[in-house]
Amino acid sequence: MRTASSVDIAAAPRAIYDMVEDIGRWPKLLPHYRFVEVLREAPDGRIAVMGARRGSIPVRWTAAERLFPNVPRIEFTHVAGWTKGMEVAWRFEAVAAGTRVTIDHELDFRRVPLIGDWIARKVIGDFFIHSIANATLARFKQLMESAA
Repeated sequence: MRTASSVDIAAAPRAIYDMVEDIGRWPKLLPHYRFVEVLREAPDGRIAVMGARRGSIPVRWTAAERLFPNVPRIEFTHVAGWTKGMEVAWRFEAVAAGTRVTIDHELDFRRVPLIGDWIARKVIGDFFIHSIANATLARFKQLMESAA
């Protein structure tokens, strides 16, 4: 299953990257994030337990974050939780209006035999992942454009 969410933000790619890359700050910036507990910090990334809400439903996962500031690009691999094995990439592409920020999610649900492709796409992909990603992008857009 693959999903992609994107938004155009009136700001430079690197400025957005600089706001987004420190996931430890996300609960202060994103109202739908309940917590981020950084377990390990390194110059090129972090490992963190993360919790957000999809409406009133709490979700939780552990992810390894990898930072590529010169590209700029941020990648995550979910290492625990229902989305274990999911690969996530944040891409920052310069466009006429500023930057198109895209979050790509890729998750293979064949490893969980009871979850069919339709359930994976509609419930986990659309209802949870896509919804949380869209809320995250909308909030970062609001923060970046109100700071300008």
